[in-house]
Amino acid sequence: MKNLKIATAQFENKSGDKKYNLSVIEKLSKEASAKGCDVIAFHECSITGYTFARKLSKEQMLDLAEFIPDGDSILKLTEIAKNNNITILAGLFEKDENDNLFKAYVCVNKNGLVAKYRKLHPFINPHLTPGNEYCIFEIEGWKCGILICYDNNIIENVRATKLLGADIIFMPHVTMCTPSTRPGAGFVAPELWENRESDPTSLRSEFDGMKGRDWLMKWLPARAYDNAIYAVFSNPIGMDDDQLKNGCSMIVDPFGDVIAECRSFEDSFATAILTPEKCTQAGGSRYIKARRPNLYKDIIGQNHHSEQNVVWLNTDEKS
Repeated sequence: MKNLKIATAQFENKSGDKKYNLSVIEKLSKEASAKGCDVIAFHECSITGYTFARKLSKEQMLDLAEFIPDGDSILKLTEIAKNNNITILAGLFEKDENDNLFKAYVCVNKNGLVAKYRKLHPFINPHLTPGNEYCIFEIEGWKCGILICYDNNIIENVRATKLLGADIIFMPHVTMCTPSTRPGAGFVAPELWENRESDPTSLRSEFDGMKGRDWLMKWLPARAYDNAIYAVFSNPIGMDDDQLKNGCSMIVDPFGDVIAECRSFEDSFATAILTPEKCTQAGGSRYIKARRPNLYKDIIGQNHHSEQNVVWLNTDEKS
């Protein structure tokens, strides 16, 4: 495998405005290509917007969602990829011929759709159907996988994707700055975003503290370290509907080190060169070879009642 130069992006999307969001994706993809990037990755539902979908009926969701690969957004992504000779990963809501709805994330290059993944643990809208399979595909000889947001919090999903061959896992999110039972969690006031030019210090303090980046650092490097993967994390910056998001799009290497990160409040991207040697040099590679599945395969695989309780679908739910 050759070295691969990847950009992870962040931008302030507009809810339901696919034309605008695709225009930003086009702009950043062009800039990344000019800097020699082979790939650029955008956040969860970067094409459609995300948080506003909690208010939508099934009919409204079906109007917003698209067929894949024949929908207009995939055709536009293919055009952008072809014009700029770059591979693009981005997210949107998908529908099928039976009016089932999914949270999808796609990889597109100049020839069209390379891969499609459906979020295994979707929420935000009750009409979404969970995906039921992992996704492994190749970019320039690299084995890649995708896990969307909450999927990464179930650690078995990351290990399974690694065991299926992935050395890079794209982890698109819309996360942080939301309430939970975790100490220090909570919304960040939109007023801080409005005043970001006159008072960047207060905003950065909130974005980097336990409401934001400090929480991310508790788990994201561990996913990369334990599994000897490159984790390509992407997240929006600014207002997503009525909730403020803090960006921090980053790339974490197989040693668990952050090797690139967006640190501005602007629509932007950060780049890193991925080298295949790290995937075998990192400790996680040895840990995987040392596994003894006979000890725990029946424990890990035992039946249980799966629960997923998300308390921040509405901004009124702040406890």
